[in-house]
Amino acid sequence: MKKPILTIFYQFNPWNSSIGGIQTVICSFLKYAPKEFEVRLVGTGNSPQGLGEWQEKEFSGQLIQFMPLFYLPNDDIRGLIPTTIKYTAALWRKYFTSDFLHFHRLEPTLATWKLQGEKTLFLHNDIRQQMAAQTGKKAILWQYLPMGYFALERLLIPQFEQILSCNTKTTHFYQKKYPQIAHKITNIKNAVDGEIFYPLTSEEKEQQRKQLTQKLNLSPTTQFLLFAGRLHPQKDPLLLIRSLQALNDPNVHLLIAGDGELIPQVTAEIAQCHLSKQVTLLGCLTPDQLAALHRVASAFVLTSVYEGLPLVVLEALSCGTPVITTPCGETVNVLTANTGVVCAERTPEAIADSWRKVLSHPDNYPASACIRTAHPYQAQTVIIDIYEQMWRRWQKSD
Repeated sequence: MKKPILTIFYQFNPWNSSIGGIQTVICSFLKYAPKEFEVRLVGTGNSPQGLGEWQEKEFSGQLIQFMPLFYLPNDDIRGLIPTTIKYTAALWRKYFTSDFLHFHRLEPTLATWKLQGEKTLFLHNDIRQQMAAQTGKKAILWQYLPMGYFALERLLIPQFEQILSCNTKTTHFYQKKYPQIAHKITNIKNAVDGEIFYPLTSEEKEQQRKQLTQKLNLSPTTQFLLFAGRLHPQKDPLLLIRSLQALNDPNVHLLIAGDGELIPQVTAEIAQCHLSKQVTLLGCLTPDQLAALHRVASAFVLTSVYEGLPLVVLEALSCGTPVITTPCGETVNVLTANTGVVCAERTPEAIADSWRKVLSHPDNYPASACIRTAHPYQAQTVIIDIYEQMWRRWQKSD
């Protein structure tokens, strides 16, 4: 029986511990693909072998077709030449027969303009904040040439049948900017994998928290704050460290899960702030390892400059952990009064005040409320619903 083919384009390897919400979304599309679909991923390789060739591989119990375009040992650290440029160049003169084509960055579609099939673009960030001068010129290279980006966007946007955004402001921005295709631009829920990110009972949480304090040689009463993400200007990890200094509470320990280009600056900032005994750098973790930390943390914290809807926020909530975030992205619309706090400002003092609020009154942020907030974003529902819509469209066109 003929199957519809979905080809996903993104510059990563799902068998590596790679940081990022885009990677997590794609992994959910691979894991929860119905048997009626043939799913393919055009990504990058973790070895120099087999480049540019289709390989049948297993991911989370699913057989998929995978083509690594070039060797990329670590996609968490930017090189001199941006990975997106390398990926786009590697796509030239390659043809992928597909019924559906999913893109998570705009630039690669420059090389796939002539490909046939229903094309969908996923928007993961608030593009206006992303391009704003106050985010700092190191966040993305397009900040040096914003007019060039938007000119490229105007050229490429018409090829898409769907444009799906996880950020309400971004959706409205693009609907207004491109009124002729406004009906194609809609919101989409990000998807958290409930098979990995789930809560413990209060007794289990306390037991595992104490086990972690013993492992790290900390006081048994230590409270943990957790950050997870790429150490990149967007996430502003230096502000994270300065906020811990402003908190000035020796009984609070910050866990940082992630890697990236700012690791030297983060390490230096920790030393300068005399916080080496209050911060643990964990590097890249697997989803299971990260979920275990979510379940024992008193709160998950973000100090980002801009965001879409960070999947790590949904992962924390799904584990019953409240979230404290700077005022950016869709998170401000997701959190309720009893599931977290949106900081008044992006300053160490304001962030530290928000941390104190949650740490001092944990009963005001019950796990049940966090779990309830995350429930509509379960991947088993969100991803399967997208596939069902694709299936219906395919049947009509076949």
